[in-house]
Amino acid sequence: METEIVSDVSERTEAILAAARRMFLGPGRVSMDDLARDLGMSKKTIYRHFPDKQGLMTAVLDRQFGVIERLIADAAREAEGRPFGERLRKFLVAACDGLSAIGAAQLATGRGDAVLRRHVEHRIDAVVYQPLEELFREGQRQGVLTAPPELLGEITRGAVERLLNSRLPSQLNRTAADLFRTTVDTVLYGAIREDHP
Repeated sequence: METEIVSDVSERTEAILAAARRMFLGPGRVSMDDLARDLGMSKKTIYRHFPDKQGLMTAVLDRQFGVIERLIADAAREAEGRPFGERLRKFLVAACDGLSAIGAAQLATGRGDAVLRRHVEHRIDAVVYQPLEELFREGQRQGVLTAPPELLGEITRGAVERLLNSRLPSQLNRTAADLFRTTVDTVLYGAIREDHP
């Protein structure tokens, strides 16, 4: 009997997380009342699983950052043994695809409360920018990069955050990830030596 109860609680938690992800990471503001109505359950039931809206959002975001980590790891495996430029491009495209899917830049730069913003900033730094900086340092050690890794890190950070917050993707009828691919090709590839594999 206990297994059934645990399974029911786990299924309900999963349903809450799935609905919260769909609703909270979409456009517009969503209240806990909206979420409860969508789920067909009371707010009290939701609060049995999560202490408050902030706790629920943190759980949703942590799951999404786990997805981004997997995307980046898959891209790294796919590019293993390939030239540095290809490895870098796959890393950046995977990261940008994942970040754009959750609206991470918007969350980090003003949407939501201060605690969630700090949480998102911390997670983006840990999941994307720190591994990227290590990849740039590796490129420098290999003699592949013509620019300092720190500068490339700042250029990349600025491009990612700007494109994820920009209206340009919708104006050009492209995704932020599409435009970021172009940015990688035009800005970062200019920093990679042509005479190096």
